[in-house]
Amino acid sequence: MLNTILLDAAAGADASAAGSGWSSMIMIIALIAIFYFFMIAPQQKKQKKINAFRDSLKNGDKVMTAGGIYGRIRDIKDNAVILEIADGVRIKIDKNSIYQSMQDVAETGADVKK
Repeated sequence: MLNTILLDAAAGADASAAGSGWSSMIMIIALIAIFYFFMIAPQQKKQKKINAFRDSLKNGDKVMTAGGIYGRIRDIKDNAVILEIADGVRIKIDKNSIYQSMQDVAETGADVKK
């Protein structure tokens, strides 16, 4: 009889351990979902917007580089852009270093003296 009670107690402990295993798994999945929706998805959306902006660049657009250089696009190649920063002064920069257009700068209220 004592043997039966001990076996039943051991079986009950195994069942509660299995239940806590599932609850831990559900908690981990919930944390991953929260992390995705608050961290990864917004970053991917922002990166798609930046890539769409860089793909829409054309000759004559006024832009600002990530380094803070203002200029006008004169030529676009695969991954390079020829940027005119003053009359007759042109530099070749990577397309990925173009930060925003001057129209975006004007909309945000930044003080631009060009």
